[in-house]
Amino acid sequence: MEIPFYLGFREFEKNYYNNLERWFEQYHNTSEIDFLRSLVMLYKSFLSYSFTNDQLQADATIEVKNCFFSSHENYGISFHVDRNSKNSKTKPDQVSEVKTISMMEYAQCVLDKINAYFQQRQISMKENETILDYLNHYEIITLKEKNGYCLNYDQHQKTIPFLKAYLPHSGSTVDISLYRNFYFSVVKIADFIDQKLNEIRAFDQSIYSELKSEAMMKIHMRGHSFLTICN
Repeated sequence: MEIPFYLGFREFEKNYYNNLERWFEQYHNTSEIDFLRSLVMLYKSFLSYSFTNDQLQADATIEVKNCFFSSHENYGISFHVDRNSKNSKTKPDQVSEVKTISMMEYAQCVLDKINAYFQQRQISMKENETILDYLNHYEIITLKEKNGYCLNYDQHQKTIPFLKAYLPHSGSTVDISLYRNFYFSVVKIADFIDQKLNEIRAFDQSIYSELKSEAMMKIHMRGHSFLTICN
């Protein structure tokens, strides 16, 4: 069963028991904790733990490669020659750097790639197709542009539930207000999930517990690395 991804808390809360019922209908030898664990996996990547407030906070970001042509002394284009080739040619040197962007920016990037794909080929979508039919198109997602974000297809798979809920069926611009609603709702959604896990005595498997544990581990590893350098 593909659990729906909700951008708003009210919609998530309203449909919780309906989705739970559908879960039981499809998976007979299961329990509510299994359903909740699936929800944890669905929303966890959009949150982080705050040591300052000892609570969850929205953290809807993703790391991507920002690809571009390197410049020489801030002007022109840097070229390199392949001296091992019989037909040596000069070509611009494409480099990349890792950049952290919001999920709204990521969604806009995917939307731009889809629209560019059709514009470059001067073709149109079929009558019964929408943007959502192409959000996981391998050729589109892995397209390497001269300047722009180079997306990792395997990493992209984790964003599919969000993109299905957020991307428009047509058009060239994502909805900022819809994203803002998601940003302010995701913590409430996580708190709801964690409360349900607490009620069935499984709070150790909550989003809060997992993210806090991961944050503590990162601090421990940084401290260990610092001591290793000092020694």
